[in-house]
Amino acid sequence: MPVALIIGASRGIGREYVRQLLARGWDVHATVRDDAALSALRAIGAKALKVDVTRAESLAGIGWELDGVALDLAVYVAGVYGPQHQGPMSPPSQADFDTVMHANVLGAMSALPLVAPMVEAAGGRLVFISSGMGSIAETDSGYGWLYRVSKAALNMAVKSAASSYPKATLLAMCPGWVRTDMGGEGAPLAVEESVAGMLKVIEAAGLEDSGSFHDYSGRTVPW
Repeated sequence: MPVALIIGASRGIGREYVRQLLARGWDVHATVRDDAALSALRAIGAKALKVDVTRAESLAGIGWELDGVALDLAVYVAGVYGPQHQGPMSPPSQADFDTVMHANVLGAMSALPLVAPMVEAAGGRLVFISSGMGSIAETDSGYGWLYRVSKAALNMAVKSAASSYPKATLLAMCPGWVRTDMGGEGAPLAVEESVAGMLKVIEAAGLEDSGSFHDYSGRTVPW
């Protein structure tokens, strides 16, 4: 039975990864931040654990809980958007900067060396949910300035880490504009479609693709 770890599965994209992988017969470990989500995931068959990615001591719990486990797939979904309308006409507050960068960048960079060896043990795939808003080449707006910067930084973390873990396939993935709490009700893409598309891309990826950036449709997204 293949084994997966979904980091940030309380709702939205993370929860849908858990649902679809369970439906395919995977053994799924998943992290959440609150007791309600913990109970909900356990009720559908996931092995859920409580983790706050912004706290190093909490993240370390992944290593303790999964000691000796080889992961065919790990997905870092955890992240926040930050101020909705903040742009480069004014600086971000220290509090907003810390919140976004800790969840989107520091959390991912802290989780990576914990999880990557488990993925290498299975010759698996380690995926980080990024965003098209993190593409420097395709940026044509200052909207979501802080979020854009955090996702560009995440992309660099993934790209630069790929050579350090040659037995794992590391990917940055754009899920598209998805109808979730973050994406809003007006987003054109259903979460079920987004995750199904990403899983198809992930399954097709090999070691030669490690350190690359794709969207849910399989398109290579420019850095």
